[in-house]
Amino acid sequence: MRKLLNTLYVTTQGAYLRKEGQTVVVEIDKKATLRVPLLNLQGILCFGNVLCSPFLMGACAKTDVSLAFLTEHGRFLADVRGEVTGNVLLRREQGRQADDEQASLRWAKVFVAAKLQNARITLRRAVRDRHGDAERIERMCQRIRRHLHVLKNVPTMNEVRGIEGDTAKHYFAVFDEMIVQQKDAFFLQGRNRRPPRDNMNALLSFLYTLVFYDLASALSAHGLDPFVGFLHRDRPGRRSLALDFLEEFRTSLADRLALTLVNRRQIQAHDFIRSEAGGVTLDEDGRKLVLKAYQEKKQEERLHPFFDERMKLGLLFHAQAMLAARTLRGDLDTYPAFYWK
Repeated sequence: MRKLLNTLYVTTQGAYLRKEGQTVVVEIDKKATLRVPLLNLQGILCFGNVLCSPFLMGACAKTDVSLAFLTEHGRFLADVRGEVTGNVLLRREQGRQADDEQASLRWAKVFVAAKLQNARITLRRAVRDRHGDAERIERMCQRIRRHLHVLKNVPTMNEVRGIEGDTAKHYFAVFDEMIVQQKDAFFLQGRNRRPPRDNMNALLSFLYTLVFYDLASALSAHGLDPFVGFLHRDRPGRRSLALDFLEEFRTSLADRLALTLVNRRQIQAHDFIRSEAGGVTLDEDGRKLVLKAYQEKKQEERLHPFFDERMKLGLLFHAQAMLAARTLRGDLDTYPAFYWK
């Protein structure tokens, strides 16, 4: 298993990143404010008006340090990638299974089952902590349980997507029950995005972007093509496989962290800004707060049931990418999704 390294998040507008020896130098107003050894980095995320020298881009591509550019508020723009590495036979097998309706169906069922079960665990945790209307949350848990039972035998991808969509709709309908602090500023009346129209949706969208980016990097690192998915079908420019894996991590990692930040009052209403068009985004201080919390979360350890060892949460992305590659190679009969406790 690879070592969990740091991700450098650059949010200061006008910052310039350059390479100096084997070090990344961050300049602000033409003054060096930070130096980080390149070998200590797993990735670099640049938010907004952040510039990078071509020599740093080349070094990142050569040393497999992921480098991506996002808007100031977290929407993905582009990334820098070097020569494609890994086993071409693995990627060809991924493509064959993506084109095979039954193979794709098997993968999709695993991803959706993981999403449902992890959502159920998140809801049950809320009941345990006496958050919200326990009876209403319990009804949602029973609905998920029925969906899990039906999911095993559905014969088509459309039915799998129907179960996933119904669960997501009703899960977010009770999500507000788990928000127990700052109810005037944080609430959820269903998901909205592009742009988010309330603080909670803005926070969730930002966290989903962070998890998604880490997943896409991990999949590429293990020789998989993040653009070729099973549940999410091919679309130009869309990392469909990363979206597949996001279903596995969405509720238990991103949603739980969002609820923790709000319910512990670590993030507050003044950390968000609303545009004239009504869209809501995190301000610079809010982004820094969330990025710090996310980095700390990735350092927490969890027992991985398949490997029977404790590992940092940030390594789970690589562990699952490795297991997916082994499944495609035929070493495993079925991809073992990660179920949270």
